[in-house]
Amino acid sequence: MKKIFNNFGFTLVETLVAVTVLSLGVIGAFTAAQIGISSSILSKEQIIAVYLADEGIETIRNLRDQNGINGVAWLTNIANNSSDPCYFGKTCRVDVVNNALPLQCHDVGEATPCPVLQQDPVNGFYGYHNGWNDTLYTREISIDTVPSNNLGFVNREVAITVTVSWSKGLINRQFKIRENIFNWQ
Repeated sequence: MKKIFNNFGFTLVETLVAVTVLSLGVIGAFTAAQIGISSSILSKEQIIAVYLADEGIETIRNLRDQNGINGVAWLTNIANNSSDPCYFGKTCRVDVVNNALPLQCHDVGEATPCPVLQQDPVNGFYGYHNGWNDTLYTREISIDTVPSNNLGFVNREVAITVTVSWSKGLINRQFKIRENIFNWQ
């Protein structure tokens, strides 16, 4: 008598191999999606930091221009004398929405950072205001003298450095921008 074997089913080993291959494919897809989401979050944070740094530069430049229009020294209320908030060696902050003039954060060598920027929950503006939500970001502005060239132009140029810092988990990030402005008066 002849025995007939049916090979129509899967063996246990074939099933385990198929489940393993399928699991690896699904895990790979989810890992790629997670990396993409993390990259987009980091990109958003970096874009915000760039805009906040640029806003700091633009605010100091605008104050310089207003001083020229008003006929006062170009660094008045910025870094014209040692009582000014951004005087050389000090770190200051600007609040574009609530205050037209910079405010001092700390002197050089002090470990106290500028306060955390807050965001208006209605308009999305960044600044320092009671009732606004704290953000991840701090913005520090420092102004340094630029050595004069041999043409005799003294105190005609300063370097503005804006540092925007933020932390996410255990990772600290920082974006720094520097621009020189001139006394055009």
